Amino acid sequence: MKWATRQRVHVDRAACAWLIRRFVDPDAEFLFVTDPADAPPDATGFDMRGVELSHHGGRCSFETALLHFDLTTDPALEEIGHIVHEADLADETFDAPIAAGLDALIRGVGLTSETDEETLAVTDRLFDGLYEHVRRQLLSDRPPG
Repeated sequence: MKWATRQRVHVDRAACAWLIRRFVDPDAEFLFVTDPADAPPDATGFDMRGVELSHHGGRCSFETALLHFDLTTDPALEEIGHIVHEADLADETFDAPIAAGLDALIRGVGLTSETDEETLAVTDRLFDGLYEHVRRQLLSDRPPG
């Protein structure tokens, strides 16, 4: 399936792409557009104005995607939603100290990557690691942090 988002991937778009590839569509093909109007009609848009999988009701796009794909039953994904929310919106809704580090890492990856696909290749691994870290902390009854 085709998925479209804005160019210059940052934390929320990278998190959404990882979520889509890991839990929704392992064969996802991502298209990066300058203007949401340039997205092909056969692509599902995310983290762009005017699409369902975007910021709504104070949620970042990742949180919206968790709800849309009915993935809120996974506590590790819910915690990553809090981290991504804070990294993207910085509104102090959640106590997520990891957010600043995630934001810095993904900004750095974007600055050192030549393409958005290259950025996603690296951020997919970062989110795999974050997921495993959070999952194990939750299993051991230690707060993610």
